[in-house]
Amino acid sequence: MISYLIGKVQKIKSDHIVVLSQNLGFRVYMPARSIATVRHGLDIELHTNLVVREESMTLFGFLSEDESETFEILQTVTGVGPRTAIAALDTFTPDELRSALADRDEKRLQKIPGIGKKSAQRMILDIGDKLGPASASFDAPAVNDDVADEVVKALVSLGWQKQQAEGAVAQFSGMGMNASDMLRAALVNLGGNRG
Repeated sequence: MISYLIGKVQKIKSDHIVVLSQNLGFRVYMPARSIATVRHGLDIELHTNLVVREESMTLFGFLSEDESETFEILQTVTGVGPRTAIAALDTFTPDELRSALADRDEKRLQKIPGIGKKSAQRMILDIGDKLGPASASFDAPAVNDDVADEVVKALVSLGWQKQQAEGAVAQFSGMGMNASDMLRAALVNLGGNRG
């Protein structure tokens, strides 16, 4: 089992990256919101999950251990495979998922591509408490640098609610990103949903 990968980003595509490690190129599928923060030629460390099927072996990668563990737990839900689990992490952060599950919010969970009403109900029943509680900082994400403030204003002018915009930008705040990179990452994070 490949559970951790360190290497250089060789290639970036919409749903995966190629990481060069020990003269081997690993194709790693990731949430688009994570791919938006990756840069070609830079070193990267990923928490990974190798999914073995009869016809394939697919490597999925995550920037945090929390995302990796959430990915594994999501697949314990009947009918949720790795692609739907990635889609869930593309739509929500682990804390946003915890919040939706704790609130038993079926409609919110149905924003995940491939999740309908029955699947949302199964998620609530099967893993409602397995992800643990949302972190204390989730309800009020801090956006405290000038670039992040600028990006929040841009997102609000594009039609998102201020709270949505702040939530999308909070995870990139303080990472040293410029405004255009942060805006791109936040837009991927929001996934085009205005409500």
